[in-house]
Amino acid sequence: MNPPFPHRLAGLRAASRGMLDAVPEHDLTRQSHAELSPLLWHVGHVFFVEHYWLAECVFGDHDITDHWRTLYFPELCAKGERSARLPDPDAMRDWTRAVAARSDAYWAATAEMDHALLTDGYLEAFVRQHYAQHLETMRLACDQLALGHATRPAATALAPASPECATTHVPAHTATIGTDDVAAYDNEKPAFETRVAAFDIADGPVTNAQWLGFMEAGGYYRPELWDAAGWAWREAAGVTHPQHWRPAEGHGWHVPGDGEHTIADAPVHGIGWYEARAFARYANARLPAEIEWEAARRADCLRDLHRVWEWCADAFHPYPGFTAFPYEAYSQSWFDGDHFVARGGSRHTEPDVLRPGFRNFYPPAHRHVRAGLRLAF
Repeated sequence: MNPPFPHRLAGLRAASRGMLDAVPEHDLTRQSHAELSPLLWHVGHVFFVEHYWLAECVFGDHDITDHWRTLYFPELCAKGERSARLPDPDAMRDWTRAVAARSDAYWAATAEMDHALLTDGYLEAFVRQHYAQHLETMRLACDQLALGHATRPAATALAPASPECATTHVPAHTATIGTDDVAAYDNEKPAFETRVAAFDIADGPVTNAQWLGFMEAGGYYRPELWDAAGWAWREAAGVTHPQHWRPAEGHGWHVPGDGEHTIADAPVHGIGWYEARAFARYANARLPAEIEWEAARRADCLRDLHRVWEWCADAFHPYPGFTAFPYEAYSQSWFDGDHFVARGGSRHTEPDVLRPGFRNFYPPAHRHVRAGLRLAF
């Protein structure tokens, strides 16, 4: 159960502002990856978005949002242009405190307001999850900044392993898919029932040792394991290993640990959907369909969850009866066949979005998002 909203909001704000102390000051305005914004931008963005939906959309107050709109609305400022427009870190700290104080006054006034965004606590849930998701993105940016500073390290003691794994049988059944709770995003709604055929699913995600086995079996050089689009991408990008693995001094690979597993047994990440599909073919398996993954999750058949996002077979798509909310393009723009579903959560994910029906989605070549895979059969 989530803590009371004011307490959770205060914690999320503090954690977001605390990211200003997570890296050296000169890294706060660096774009660590082409798909990521500078940390300093994310901090301003989350406070801006809270105030936009509350002060402007509910109460009609544009005073703060009009000045910052062209910086903090992502569609109005390209990622590569954001660094030059950001205030310095001390000014950002002062600004976020001032904006939070204004927002707090409006939160206190919502008790007397009748507005669709306030119904059943929807806006509270939306704001809470927006902070949570950007905290995860900021942690990903920190990971990428660390990679950018890495030297040529010593090899990690890591032996290749076969793709064989323990599995759990999920019998055929009628499953409820989706989430009707007020906290759910529009792409999780409406919940519906569907018949799921019997299948087997791995007890845990594919490990680093198993991924090394794939590499040593020539997995990155065997076109028969890849979709045509995936092979074309691999050839063009020259990808031969997970994004955060580094060739070590002399021989082998340096593989950072996650602090909770031995490195060999830790779930592999730093791989995109194309790579996940290739590994599944190498293992004589497949990626789970999205509804299979959720059915298994709701039946308590998945172990070792929330270490990495887990790629599913499906392109991101609307559920039957989908209705866009809170605005037309919130999810609908991404139902384009070019974004693929990842389920579960990673060690960077906040609890606010660790529900069985939550759907993450990325382009198939995104490798920085701490995603791995779990095999289905």
